[in-house]
Amino acid sequence: MNITLSADKELVKRAREYAAQHGTSLNQIIREYMKQFSSISNIEKNAEEFARLAREKGGAGPEGFIFDREEAHIRKRI
Repeated sequence: MNITLSADKELVKRAREYAAQHGTSLNQIIREYMKQFSSISNIEKNAEEFARLAREKGGAGPEGFIFDREEAHIRKRI
């Protein structure tokens, strides 16, 4: 989908220079920015879900579970 934006010529010039310095295009920078700010709602939903689970579970693990710090730090090789 194409969109049209209005911006000051100097702003566009500086933004294009920035993009060129970073090996990308202004179009790609704007596209990435839109992805980031549109995913904020997902971050907020995930935070709400985390808070709900923390309230409901109270930090309790499954019955009989014992945390083992050494095991948690073992890097498994595939």
